[in-house]
Amino acid sequence: MATTFKNKLASGLGTSPTTVVTTSGSANTTVIGLSMTNTTAGIIQASIRLNDTVNSVSAYFINNVTIPPNTSLRVVTGGEKLILGYSTQVIVTANTASSIDLVMSWVEIS
Repeated sequence: MATTFKNKLASGLGTSPTTVVTTSGSANTTVIGLSMTNTTAGIIQASIRLNDTVNSVSAYFINNVTIPPNTSLRVVTGGEKLILGYSTQVIVTANTASSIDLVMSWVEIS
C-alpha cells in the first residue's frame, strides 16, 4: 500500500460554495489538519459541507460557525481525524465574500 501526504491551500473563499478538495475514488482518505482563517476586520460565519458523490448524500461538518476578525479556527487538530469516503467533496462557504483562507492536510492510502 502506498501512503501519500497531501495538502491544499485556498484563499479568498466566501459566499459562493467552493469545492476545495475531492477525495480519490480509489484511496482511503484521512484529514489530519484543517484550519480556516477569517482574513477580514469583521466577524464572519463559515460552514464546511461534505458531499458524498458516490451515495448522493451531503452533510455539514460545521455549519455557520462564528470566526472573529483576523482569527483562525482549527477545525481538525492534534489527535482528531476526519475519515472521508471515496469521491467525497469538501465544500466551504461563508457569509462574507473573500473572507476565508483554508489550509487542509490529509493522508491517502491506496
